[in-house]
Amino acid sequence: MTETAAAQAMPAAGEDQLDLIFASFADWKAQHSPYTPLHRLLKRVARTEIERRFADPGDDPRPFGPFGSLRFPYHAMGSIDSLNLFDINELMIFAFYHRNRGRYAKALDLGANLGLHSIMLSRSFGEVRSFEPDPVHFDLLSANLQRNGCGNVTPVRAAASVQDGEAEFVRVKGNTTGSHLAGAKKNPYGELDRFTVPVRDVTAEIAWADLVKLDIEGHEGELITGIDPAVWAKTDAIVEIGTAENAERVFAHFQDSPVRLFSQHLGWGQVTVAAEMPKSHHDGSLFMTTGDGVPWG
Repeated sequence: MTETAAAQAMPAAGEDQLDLIFASFADWKAQHSPYTPLHRLLKRVARTEIERRFADPGDDPRPFGPFGSLRFPYHAMGSIDSLNLFDINELMIFAFYHRNRGRYAKALDLGANLGLHSIMLSRSFGEVRSFEPDPVHFDLLSANLQRNGCGNVTPVRAAASVQDGEAEFVRVKGNTTGSHLAGAKKNPYGELDRFTVPVRDVTAEIAWADLVKLDIEGHEGELITGIDPAVWAKTDAIVEIGTAENAERVFAHFQDSPVRLFSQHLGWGQVTVAAEMPKSHHDGSLFMTTGDGVPWG
């Protein structure tokens, strides 16, 4: 679908634009790269709809595509806010969850933030475990799970890693979605809070899960390369890679293993050399699997 075709296919009166966007993702998967005109066009359309539905602090239910009604009050997080959690790339992942309801049963949300992914996972799969280390975000996560009736989600207030213990956490007050374990990011910016959080070895949880969503703000290189590739034998993962260094580490880790890597910015094509890896959230997600590709159906 070209940008012109997409514009001509704008909804008629009475049609819901978010419904159409969710339904269309599988049809234009080859153009899911954030650098295509179609992606940029639908990003704008989706943002308008999200602002219309979720830009106020009320928790009354709002329609949200195939997931039914969603209660998700507006919350400021520094220079960004909860509306940013509905970016087009996130909607794409939500659509992936919904299309794969029969493929996966147990899901793991590492870096759960305010719980939007956990809610979508809850409505798609049978059992979910969610990890969030920031105590402020964790309380909001717990409240959002409760108001959306997510009884099949187990929230855990801890950072995901490859060992149990405690670690220093850096809260970036100007953008709390960028908060991270100390050392995971070089030269964090702006006003910072530093405090200790529990850290959990999630190797067993990864082996337990069928699907992992992993967005842990720079610690993904340490976590992924600290786990034997064999642990991923029956577990697929959608991962945000935060740095070029982590991209190279992850690529090297899975060489000579059954795990294959597929990148959104390649139209979900297979990564064959390190230079093709996503290097920041601007490139979209990385999909890890021992299967043949990204199952969009």
